[in-house]
Amino acid sequence: MALQITDNNFDELLNSGKPVVVDFWATWCGPCKMIAPFVEELAEEFKGQVEIGKCDVDDNSDLPGRFGIRNIPTLLFFKNGQLVDKHVGAATKAALKEKVEALLK
Repeated sequence: MALQITDNNFDELLNSGKPVVVDFWATWCGPCKMIAPFVEELAEEFKGQVEIGKCDVDDNSDLPGRFGIRNIPTLLFFKNGQLVDKHVGAATKAALKEKVEALLK
């Protein structure tokens, strides 16, 4: 299951030593609902290797502001605490999995 990422727990997660993927989403967002099952499946597939979670932009304003999130869904990919990739909009599970796998190389 994908982690719930908030303004309060993001920095601790980022410093966990594992790659991190954050899905910025909202309950009213159609494309967010489209990719939600993919994010959940990837969280299970990469459990223990990559921290994958979701940040509700309606409940958390600091984190989306910090990374300039203007459109959702937006997925940010972090490695060694640094932002290394970004995807905006809907995507296939295969495309997202490719980006997650790149974090492990």
